[in-house]
Amino acid sequence: MMGPAHSLSGAAAWLGAGAVMTAAGKPMPWPVLLVGALICAGAALAPDLDHKAATISRSFGPVSKRLCEIVDKLSYAVYKATRKPGDPRRSGGHRTLTHTWLWAVLIGGGASALAITGGRWAVLAILFVHMVLAIEGLLWRATRGASSDVLVWLLAATSSWILADILDQPGHGAAWLFTAPGQEYLWLGLPIVLGALVHDIGDALTVSGCPVLWPIPVGRKRWYPIGPPKAMRFRAGSWVELKVLMPAFMVLGGVGCAVALNVI
Repeated sequence: MMGPAHSLSGAAAWLGAGAVMTAAGKPMPWPVLLVGALICAGAALAPDLDHKAATISRSFGPVSKRLCEIVDKLSYAVYKATRKPGDPRRSGGHRTLTHTWLWAVLIGGGASALAITGGRWAVLAILFVHMVLAIEGLLWRATRGASSDVLVWLLAATSSWILADILDQPGHGAAWLFTAPGQEYLWLGLPIVLGALVHDIGDALTVSGCPVLWPIPVGRKRWYPIGPPKAMRFRAGSWVELKVLMPAFMVLGGVGCAVALNVI
């Protein structure tokens, strides 16, 4: 899928998770619901860090472009080192390492560890990175062109500072779900994991599929492209994505938000 659809699916997934948590008796405070949806929307773009033409590659200027090149080479090296006889030969690392459940868990776990050990500045850094990606994904029409980069960064930095202050207030969610001393913001890794997995599921619906299960082998393949029957798949950017899935994500996100906040 394309960046906007990935971001919308990530936001909808976290809002849906909020509805589930409300039904389970562990409701999210509204700041957690809001911040988590934005982080998840940003994290749903992050697996494409292995693709130099993806939204994330231009989100942070030369830094993200160079990082994408490094991750692409790393992913390709891992693919070559672990492929089985049934896995095809390829020339790049896109849709390999960063499109797996293991990557999602490692990135989310690393973010949680950073949040609880790095203090406020670590939390702000996590928020800033994902706010930039969320803005780029959800407001893609307004962020086109290099001239908008600084404005996006300023908006993300300001939003991150304000949201961090809100979360720090008593009862607003710094210690949501994990309440032991020293576990504040441990939950920040959850929307990152969910966003990455939702990205992978979205890519699995497209023509190429997605090797979500790696490193678990399936038959003669370790990089088995999970997906529905080929007749049910679509091409990225097709009318199915733009006219069916994106409106559905918006509706589902709205319903999930209303349930999470006990509006319905």
